[in-house]
Amino acid sequence: MRWHKAKAGEERSPGHDALARIPLVSLRHALAAAEYLNFRHAANFLGVSQSGVSARIKALEQELGIVLFERRHRGVRLTEAGRIFVAEIAVGIEQLDHAIKIAGVVSTGTVGRLSIGLHSSIASGFLADLRGRFRETYPNIEHVIVEGRSAQTISQVRDGKLDIAFVMGTTDLPDCHSRILWSEAFVIALPIQHPLTARDHILWSDLAPEIFLVRHGCAGPQLQDHIVRRLSEREKTPHIRRCDVGRDTLMHLVASGDGVTLTTESASRVPFPGVVFRPIADEAEQARFSAIWSPHNRSPALKNLLDLATEMSRFARPPEIRTS
Repeated sequence: MRWHKAKAGEERSPGHDALARIPLVSLRHALAAAEYLNFRHAANFLGVSQSGVSARIKALEQELGIVLFERRHRGVRLTEAGRIFVAEIAVGIEQLDHAIKIAGVVSTGTVGRLSIGLHSSIASGFLADLRGRFRETYPNIEHVIVEGRSAQTISQVRDGKLDIAFVMGTTDLPDCHSRILWSEAFVIALPIQHPLTARDHILWSDLAPEIFLVRHGCAGPQLQDHIVRRLSEREKTPHIRRCDVGRDTLMHLVASGDGVTLTTESASRVPFPGVVFRPIADEAEQARFSAIWSPHNRSPALKNLLDLATEMSRFARPPEIRTS
């Protein structure tokens, strides 16, 4: 059935204006009468008076200009026009009921989808735990994952293409909300044959001669800034090689002896052949990670994710660093 108003110049079928004025309750009364073929029985089912059902159906027929029911002493009978009309509106009412139920469920944040921008791998750490718990609690929410540079994912949040972005660092954006959720210690990834792997303590000054491999995307720019700051504080010139590769390829390069890379604790929980992770003894700062989302996003699923993330952040414990 078409309930919208016709556009200028659009042809109107007979009864089009009538359809726009027909109450939904009148259609439900007609469906009940068609099922029971008796106004009294239909009224009992609906919990209304027989005269009320009769009056609504009569008004419906007058609005449509169509006789839907033939009145008899022991009930009613559908006319051919009535039979077709009832069959069509039954489908429409069923779809409407389904739409109302779905909308109600979506409004609670238990059904739907979330588009999530990430700074790095979700194989381990806080994000992996968050997604695991969220899936257990809300199994009917679909996750769409996008991995990319922080600036890129934040831009997509602004444009409404992503519901939320998880990025390294703190970001003060006038048009977005942000919340620090967790922090991780910095660690250095070394090839297994590197002499520094034999040391109990590795200092930033020990790393000064190394070639640091840094990714172009994801958290690479933030890690590069941290390397430059730490070595500059020690009056050392950093040697940085930027690589347009993914995490696995970066670790392959480290394992092959092309250089070392700075990463965080969660990465150390994912073992990689030929790579050893070590803490940096004189690194007092931790990498902080934030959630970024638009204040205009009213998604109940997003709210549920943020509530769960906030709850988890209160009890977060730093993961153990895998040293080999």
